[in-house]
Amino acid sequence: MNTHVIENESLRVTVSDAGAELISVLDKRTRAERIWTGDPAVWNRHAPILFPFVGKVVDGKYRIADQTYAMKTQHGFARDLAFDCVGEAPDAVSHRLCASDWTRERYPYDFRLTVTHHLAGRELFVGWTVENLGDSPMYFAIGGHPGFLLPAGVRKEDCRICFPGADELRYRQVSQAGFALPEIKTLPLADGRAPYQADIPNTWIFEDGQVREVGIVLPDGQPFVRLRCERFPMLAVWANPNGPFICLEPWYGRTDDEGFQGTIDQKKDIQRLEKGETRELGYSVSFL
Repeated sequence: MNTHVIENESLRVTVSDAGAELISVLDKRTRAERIWTGDPAVWNRHAPILFPFVGKVVDGKYRIADQTYAMKTQHGFARDLAFDCVGEAPDAVSHRLCASDWTRERYPYDFRLTVTHHLAGRELFVGWTVENLGDSPMYFAIGGHPGFLLPAGVRKEDCRICFPGADELRYRQVSQAGFALPEIKTLPLADGRAPYQADIPNTWIFEDGQVREVGIVLPDGQPFVRLRCERFPMLAVWANPNGPFICLEPWYGRTDDEGFQGTIDQKKDIQRLEKGETRELGYSVSFL
């Protein structure tokens, strides 16, 4: 699959046509890679786009009104499909995915999803434009899932997750099957920071727009990466226990509650587009 490079004096960024996925950010100052390498023995992704669902649907099925559709894969299907490159410049690249007969069997909406990666200094902007080209309202979820590779020799258990300005946060976890648990837990923070807790293998999901900015702080107190997600209703933190990386994930929508039996429009923070409507969403990452 083809890849595309955008760069400036600080960073060299590579994006693949496969899933319009960010697969590399090379820091020219340190010559270090900043995005997880996609080792298939640990986690074979880098920074996938989650669309048109985030997480799983119960029993691999979901309903629109009285019609049932199969969605066997986690996080929808966009991450596994080839996008068309529709724009390229030295500091930006855009990709597009359109509805097809294959997607309509699984997700019956006529959509167009455009993904743009734009570089400015040491900050990378990730933009999504979602369009409803059909004749009826369209429901979707979308999310980012970037995995940030830690410096050589740094254990994620020794890092801190930084939530500027917060004293504590409320979060959910997910079951072993991948569904949201009902219990709301409290994460206490010291100076807006909490240690990454290796003894909690589940995802932390912070709902209700609690998080507008999140970062990773190295064991020596040095800020490493900062993600801004001002308009997102959810932010998740996840890490595979076997890899030296941490994922910071801005989401619109999430995995189903355990035992969820509702229709698509009843899913938590599902997004709705009217006929002909377009929505522009996105987040940014600063590599510090």
